[in-house]
Amino acid sequence: MVHKKSTSTSAKILYRPIGLVSGVVSGALAGVLFKQLWKVASPSHSKDTPKALESEFPLREILVAAAVQGAIYATVKALVDRGGARAFEKTFGEWPGD
Repeated sequence: MVHKKSTSTSAKILYRPIGLVSGVVSGALAGVLFKQLWKVASPSHSKDTPKALESEFPLREILVAAAVQGAIYATVKALVDRGGARAFEKTFGEWPGD
């Protein structure tokens, strides 16, 4: 059973800058992880990740790259957001969300 804790307005406001910074950090980390993974796993073994407007990549490779990149971004973002919220709760005694 999960206990729902109420969050004060001040906790939400105090967490905003932390949430913004963690969003930037998680996006950068996800980008680095994706580029490293793509270098190893790409069918063409190119150093560049395929972009939708680059004609040298087949559509299938572009779609696979986009799906993998999206999954990595969402996973890293969720991990960083959850970790930041837990650290905030341990520090300030209140959960920053809800």
